[in-house]
Amino acid sequence: MKKLSIENIIVKNIEETKKLFNEISVKEINKIIDLVYYAYKKNKQIFIMGNGGSASTASHFACDLGKGTVVKNRPRLRVISLNDNISLMTALSNDCGYESVFTEQLKNLVNQNDIVIVFTASGNSPNILNATKYAKSKGAITVGFIGFGGGKLKKLVDYNITFSNNNYGQVESIHSYLTHLVSQVFRKKIENE
Repeated sequence: MKKLSIENIIVKNIEETKKLFNEISVKEINKIIDLVYYAYKKNKQIFIMGNGGSASTASHFACDLGKGTVVKNRPRLRVISLNDNISLMTALSNDCGYESVFTEQLKNLVNQNDIVIVFTASGNSPNILNATKYAKSKGAITVGFIGFGGGKLKKLVDYNITFSNNNYGQVESIHSYLTHLVSQVFRKKIENE
């Protein structure tokens, strides 16, 4: 078996990541932007969550939507990442189990027609699946940014952007790109009202 050189590994990774861009549906991204716009116009809350690298994506997306979309003399989005209160997350994990860490937070906050956005590479994390089921039971609109072909989550969410790739880093990279795309296009949309 031929050993791959570092340069070949880099090139292969870049090529695999480029392929993900071909899987992006402009129509599906526009639906997500429309949901964010709906939340903006109707003063609904947006909750975002994920595990591991996807937790970082969730946190970053909440920042971009909460700060990066501010237009002077216009309403602001009400957005929060459920990953960002480490004291609450560890208390809930300890007392209720990590599979309930997001569900328990939603119990305090989510209302009908709020938007719940989840980031996951595998689509199979129990805490993400449980939170999605709970959000739907409360009438929230659910969105999944998923890799690995969608896992169990794909059938649960109302809207999804799913990639076939099974490489965590590459999936997390494309998810991060999409958060920037969504927040920047959303800002343009409200600037042009």
